Amino acid sequence: MIGKYPAKLDDKNRLFVPAKLRSELGEAFFVTLGVNCGRRCLTVYTDADWQTLQENYNALPISQRGAATSLIFINATECTPDKQFRFMLTQNLLDFAGIGRDVVIVGRAGQAEIWSADEFAAFEAENLTPEKLLASLEAIGL
Repeated sequence: MIGKYPAKLDDKNRLFVPAKLRSELGEAFFVTLGVNCGRRCLTVYTDADWQTLQENYNALPISQRGAATSLIFINATECTPDKQFRFMLTQNLLDFAGIGRDVVIVGRAGQAEIWSADEFAAFEAENLTPEKLLASLEAIGL
């Protein structure tokens, strides 16, 4: 998944799935708490990625299942878009990420993220520098 898509939350806490992400997300996907560079957002997982995440969690010894990891599952919601490709977000997820009406949906390799538009603008301003871009490119082998 790639790209950046501005969107608006409607009065029923629904978002419209951008056309370019529909086939990648599939008929059902999962949204939960997320963090990127120390900033709160929501992470969107495909059904297959969510199943892998669950299997990895369940394979951990109980002593290694930390509270933060549990919170990812406790706060998750399964989303099935309606015929207009809208899906609902829970209030606790919106509160966690500080999301109001204006949002940005971004593709990030195998997942997508949902950000408050203001928080994403601050994230971009902080990280869109030649030095940070160069370091990122070097980290992925370019």
